[in-house]
Amino acid sequence: MTLPTPIATAVKSVDSGDPNTPARTGLATLTLGAIGVVYGDIGTSPLYTIKEIFAPHTGVPLDTPHLVGAISVVFWALMLVVTLKYVILILRADNHGEGGGLALTALAAKAVQSRPALRGSLLLLGMFGATLFYGDSVITPAISVLGAMEGLELVTPALKPYVVPIALAILVGLFVIQRRGTAFVGRYFGTIIVVWFAVLGITGALHIAQQPAILAALNPVHAWDFLVGRGWYVFAAVGAIVLAITGAEALYADMGHFGRRPIQVAWTVVVLPGLMLNYLGQGALLMGNPGAIENPFYRMFPQAWVLPALVLATLAAIIASQAVISGAYSMTKQAIQLGFLPRMTVRYTSAREVGQIYMPAVNWMLLAGVVGVVLFFGSSSALASAYGIAVTLTMMITTVLTFFVVRDGWRLPAPLAIGATAFFLSVDALLVASCAVKFLDGGWFPLALGLLIFLLMSTWQRGRAMLMQSLKSDGLELRPFIEDLNPRQLNRAERTAIYPVADPTMVPLALLHNLKHNQVLHQRNVILTVVFHDVPWIPMEKRLEMVSLGHGFWRLTVNFGFMNSPDVPKALELAQAQGLPIPLFETTYFLSRETVVPNPGGGIAHWRDRLFTAMCHNASGVVEFFRLPGNAVVELGTRVQL
Repeated sequence: MTLPTPIATAVKSVDSGDPNTPARTGLATLTLGAIGVVYGDIGTSPLYTIKEIFAPHTGVPLDTPHLVGAISVVFWALMLVVTLKYVILILRADNHGEGGGLALTALAAKAVQSRPALRGSLLLLGMFGATLFYGDSVITPAISVLGAMEGLELVTPALKPYVVPIALAILVGLFVIQRRGTAFVGRYFGTIIVVWFAVLGITGALHIAQQPAILAALNPVHAWDFLVGRGWYVFAAVGAIVLAITGAEALYADMGHFGRRPIQVAWTVVVLPGLMLNYLGQGALLMGNPGAIENPFYRMFPQAWVLPALVLATLAAIIASQAVISGAYSMTKQAIQLGFLPRMTVRYTSAREVGQIYMPAVNWMLLAGVVGVVLFFGSSSALASAYGIAVTLTMMITTVLTFFVVRDGWRLPAPLAIGATAFFLSVDALLVASCAVKFLDGGWFPLALGLLIFLLMSTWQRGRAMLMQSLKSDGLELRPFIEDLNPRQLNRAERTAIYPVADPTMVPLALLHNLKHNQVLHQRNVILTVVFHDVPWIPMEKRLEMVSLGHGFWRLTVNFGFMNSPDVPKALELAQAQGLPIPLFETTYFLSRETVVPNPGGGIAHWRDRLFTAMCHNASGVVEFFRLPGNAVVELGTRVQL
């Protein structure tokens, strides 16, 4: 699943009333942006797909009937999975305009909120689907750049030993520049990818004109004959064909940035024609020259044009890589705000575009993973074995979650919802089973990575729930505490104290420490709770809720959507209009920092207890995450055993 990306933020403007709410611009600009980001991944698939379909391990003979059949399956896979399922149907399942795995999970959970057990299961399923994206974030840059660089072998065979080193240099450079922000690159993404699709279409059309018999592939009968005729070997063939549709999840994931219409227009007018003309053209090339199977994409070009094609392919691969890298940042941020991961450092690389973020920890972990897979697999063909299983499992999870949205949320008739779901699940099952055949050849990697991240997410979620329960059982209720206070017996500081807490019904530990050690109570005491909702955006007018508790106490709730930038001081400015001024230079934030220590006799397995403790120790601070003024923060800690 690909989430907010640099080009997306390059085509959305900040609304003067709420810098966290995206504003739309023209259809043409949004369509150009969608081409640059949404279709960067699927757009680089022609670099390696046809070559892999006819690789020796698939057992597909390289003759005219099988060429026509294989290209026909590619065409109808694009029509059924991408066009029908995603472009026409899934794009309608928007969560207040946003798409993607986590947005769909929140939507499905809301649809079945009256059934807690089912809701919990769907949340876990959606969480697992989200973790599979990280496997894609590692493999996509590696296979795209390696696939592009392998064209060097056609320029001169002497360059073959340099393919991997050059690919690594490009990838390392791409990750290193992330900290600078990518706005200066973003505006060119759409234009370059439009040129890329134009080249795909033109070169394909030229070869189709030489071998028009390949157009028989448009007949679905040839696709059916190909699949049936392969017998049990069909799984190996489909496992390679699925490479043509990897990146389809991006259509849904980036809907919030571009809207449904621009994504649909981009697919129909530019992307689908370019892809299909190129796949048909590669088939036509192989009809006349079977020896071109060593690299059919680059063999479509005259020798003098191989080097320019290599440069353009490299740029397209970098753009596809940039999309999933930025998507990994954004999905991690969403996971943090939905309570699935501990806080991490988030750096905003643009003063105007809130979606442009950089997360150092995610960046360097992704780089380590990408370098590792490039060195381990060494070629796009080897990586193709690892590619696909995570994507197809995500597609299947999307189908399952969408069923609950259309049946329980939209109340569509059961026969229609069940019938459509059964059809797409059968297609998804074929794709997953075909990719599972490659499990031992590399398909294990994205699954292992996804399971590892799922373990981290589930441990964090469970540990946080137990931590909140422990603090509540050992704490004091806020209302009785305030009612029992005798303000005349306390020293009152003429300032405002803000106590950020997770549970607003309990007395903040920092407040108790302040009274115990400093013997002082401030004139204005704000019990502050930040709530992240399962909708993407909370408008500024609904951002702050305030309740007076008496004796100089107020309860403030700041509401954010999972796409909002959690800028707490800016949200607190709204309190002025509700009668509670919070002067910037007269306010102190008192933070309760819980130090979690392992407890062998606790409620979770000892190893998960230690893992949660380690995650707590390495979580970034509240100050940076919520953009609190560092010179106005006092931290008071306590030790907690689960």
